[in-house]
Amino acid sequence: MFTAAALVSSPPLLIPELAGAAATETADMRSAALAVAAELAELAASWTAIGVGATEVEVPAASRGTFRGYGVDVRVALGAGGEHGVADPTLPLAALVAGWLRGAAAPRVEIETLILAADTSPVHCAELGARLRRRLDDDPEPHGVLVVADGATTLTPKAPGAFDDRAPEVQAELDRALDTGDVEHLAQLDPVACADLGIAGRPAWQVLAALFGGSPGTCRTDYQGAPYGVGYHVGLWLP
Repeated sequence: MFTAAALVSSPPLLIPELAGAAATETADMRSAALAVAAELAELAASWTAIGVGATEVEVPAASRGTFRGYGVDVRVALGAGGEHGVADPTLPLAALVAGWLRGAAAPRVEIETLILAADTSPVHCAELGARLRRRLDDDPEPHGVLVVADGATTLTPKAPGAFDDRAPEVQAELDRALDTGDVEHLAQLDPVACADLGIAGRPAWQVLAALFGGSPGTCRTDYQGAPYGVGYHVGLWLP
């Protein structure tokens, strides 16, 4: 049974050990992400995390990873018992963030992770979302979904992707869609335009749109901002 979807972002600076002096600047986003993860854990002890990476891959709940590739050997586990396994330094960032949130706010949760390729077509995203919804609803046990996705990286001159004058308007519309549960807008995000603007989370949000099918029953935003010129969002959608 599908119970809820929590939306978070995936900057490595979310992790205090990696943030260093920037930990204060990301404190609000971190607090919101930890709170929404704890809330999702109250609704379901089994999660499917959805993120974006170089290629499509499934990461099982037995996996363990490390943020060593981002500068500090912070280790995470996606399920019970993973604390004692070998830490995989190549685990995708979205899976690492999901594992960190689990350890910090939801230690009893088991997380299976689906990483989508950045160029996944909207049609395939829709198929994956609909298939996931059927699978979760067919199980009598409660299941949650954790969407790990980032917005435009081109919002300011100092942003990772530099400044693109199209980005603020596109990000504002994306913020509105995530805030109001506008699944139609998410489903129609253009892959080429999103790639140009560094909106890496596009495939994950299109799976989210198909997961709900129609508008969510409840849609809440806990954080929305663009520190360092990147659009980030934290919230909760209920069917």
